[in-house]
Amino acid sequence: MNKTKRAIFQSAIKIFSVNGYDGATMDEISASAGVAKGTVYYYFKSKDEVFKYIITEGVNLLTEQIEIIVGGNGDYTFKLRELTKAQLKLVYENKDLFKVVISQAWGGKIRHSELRELLNGYMKDIEEFLVMAMDDGAIKRCESSLLTYMYFGTLVSVAAYNVIKNDRMKLDEVTDSFMQHLLNGIK
Repeated sequence: MNKTKRAIFQSAIKIFSVNGYDGATMDEISASAGVAKGTVYYYFKSKDEVFKYIITEGVNLLTEQIEIIVGGNGDYTFKLRELTKAQLKLVYENKDLFKVVISQAWGGKIRHSELRELLNGYMKDIEEFLVMAMDDGAIKRCESSLLTYMYFGTLVSVAAYNVIKNDRMKLDEVTDSFMQHLLNGIK
């Protein structure tokens, strides 16, 4: 991504995060990026296209982490901890982006269903990872689809906690707590 497109991308994330999809305008995106409105239209035909680009990039960031960790060294307990830590770190470092993704996951418009389709692909990758962890004996066998959504929901909840509390949690401590509850339940 070149410098100008990156500036537009980062500005769009900020504008969508603050104003929501309906409140965001191409004028605001171009002003925030420090480029002419025509420059924004050179890269993106519409606000919808800008939105699709940022959510696709956001979900790709999450998915890339899965691929890296699955291909890495260590047993699946180690990989699960590393995946959790990597996913939380991405969310912490890209709060505005993930605020946009999560806030737009519900609704009846085409952009909402397209986002849910992207998230569904991500969830399939998580589920495949969790099934491999079950096969490895790192976690007990259970209904993998439900576990996937529980895992994702807990990640989102931890991220939401961080945003709401405006807390600078220590990533290792949060990851260790997450893993303890995931592997041992809440007894």
